[in-house]
Amino acid sequence: MQDWNPDLYRRYEEERTRPAVELLARVPLQRASLALDLGCGPGNSTELLVRRFPMAQVLGIDNSPAMVRTAVERVPQARFVLADLAHWESVVPQLPRPDLIYANAALQWVPDHDRLIPRLFSQLAPSGVLAIQIPDNLDEPTNRLMRQLAARAPWDALLRDAGQVRTPLLGVAGYYDLLARQAATVDVWHTIYQHRMASPAAIIEWLRATALRPFLEPLPAELQEAFIAEYQRMLDGAYPARADGGRLLAFPRLFILAQRRAAP
Repeated sequence: MQDWNPDLYRRYEEERTRPAVELLARVPLQRASLALDLGCGPGNSTELLVRRFPMAQVLGIDNSPAMVRTAVERVPQARFVLADLAHWESVVPQLPRPDLIYANAALQWVPDHDRLIPRLFSQLAPSGVLAIQIPDNLDEPTNRLMRQLAARAPWDALLRDAGQVRTPLLGVAGYYDLLARQAATVDVWHTIYQHRMASPAAIIEWLRATALRPFLEPLPAELQEAFIAEYQRMLDGAYPARADGGRLLAFPRLFILAQRRAAP
């Protein structure tokens, strides 16, 4: 895919940052020497880590040059590196074991969670915490409708693989089972946020920065315009106007919090 657009992503920054705040509030650490922000994006989540652990070394990691440039400007107290989230260790191999590995709305783009999540957990220092939030909205109308539309002519030939970019999630019980034998504590929960959006067009604006990217980027301009027009019509039916004229966008998110045992 093309590089991410930090300005587009930040148009709904308050809504995107709220789960990050709520995840960090549950992290049971009084202090940290090293905290990693995997998939730091434009630095909104990294900024939270710097505020929570002002004495820590905070390292933000992202595979988007544009996001990293924005994060460097926003959070000069932290260090940022450009790396694939699945193999970030090869870019910064001399780091001590982190006290916190934190990933807010990033790991849905990284495959093989059954191996990835235990590997991340194993990299923590004793008593360290793995804190993850993952969008769990693949079955919501927003995502179902874009897949349905992508399977129709004239878009189907160009969007055959668009619906496969996101990683299927393992569910609450699946993630619990991945970590329960190794961890001192595991907490896995599910929250459905209800975001008030002004219109179906506003929902599309939200999604253009994330889930719609693999569906729009392969299309030439004229097919992209037609896709958006039909998608907006479908969203209008799926998200009816509420009493104040706005639309409620249900957004499920899955949270994982696991702490390693203390050193013997």
